[in-house]
Amino acid sequence: MLGKGETVVEHEYTRKRVNGKELMFRITLAFLCAFIFLLVAYPLYFIVIASFSDSTLVSTGKVMFIPKNISFFGYQEIFKDMRIWTGYRNTLFYTVFGTLINMLFTLPAAYVLSRKEFRARQIIMLIFVITMFFNGGLIPTYLLMKGLGLTNTIWVFILPFSVNVFYLIIARTFFENSLPQELHEAAVMDGCSHFTFFFKVALPLSKALVSVIGLYYLVGHWNDFFTALIYIRDTKLQPLQIVLRDILLSNQVFSSGAGTGGDAGGYAQRYADQIKYGVIIVSTLPILLIYPFMQKYFEKGVMIGSIKG
Repeated sequence: MLGKGETVVEHEYTRKRVNGKELMFRITLAFLCAFIFLLVAYPLYFIVIASFSDSTLVSTGKVMFIPKNISFFGYQEIFKDMRIWTGYRNTLFYTVFGTLINMLFTLPAAYVLSRKEFRARQIIMLIFVITMFFNGGLIPTYLLMKGLGLTNTIWVFILPFSVNVFYLIIARTFFENSLPQELHEAAVMDGCSHFTFFFKVALPLSKALVSVIGLYYLVGHWNDFFTALIYIRDTKLQPLQIVLRDILLSNQVFSSGAGTGGDAGGYAQRYADQIKYGVIIVSTLPILLIYPFMQKYFEKGVMIGSIKG
């Protein structure tokens, strides 16, 4: 519609001017997003191309966007080391089984602590929160694990760290604020117990929450090396991260002479960068492959509590 005293030409000019500003805003926003994407994506892309490019060209800055003198020797030598496969097996077990245990303890505890009819919930929640700020320290914790017989066992990766209090608080807040009280009351009128309500109503309505917390737990287990560094001495129980750390430190992935003097030492040093970048890819690739399948729930889950109404 035309404004008061506005001609058709003036109205058309105003519409075009507004569209021009909107177009400029969209172009600027697109460039900004593309720039941020490149800042995030390029380091990962560089690691990928550097893992199979000539190490000399990489170190001299001649490999920027296109791989040069392609060689997969680094990957061949990494996967020849049987410790890699042992580490993968152990890490997959610790990650999958550990995440299941985490969810088994965290979600029911969060649901119970979200119920207002549970009178002790404030006291128990306070005890949980205190553990976020105070702990016994490394040496007392080690002595405790040793006294419980958990050192040098697979259970040290799982049982002592069953619940992350921060994730527990997130789940409790979600159950408390996102599940209407009327929904629970209606379920109770139909003869639904707390167990039935939790498994058949609360969990199906909490897919985003479960996916996000599950992904956080999974990544935490996958990247965990400190636990093995402190509590594990048996090489057969070491996770992938410790194996990769040993490969980087000792350079023992080569079948003969790595880290020694002479030609063999020079040969190993020549491919040192390929090994380094290849190890990074080997350790992060599984998580990168899992994320696209969880992206839909992840994007929704990280926004929990940010939008009201």
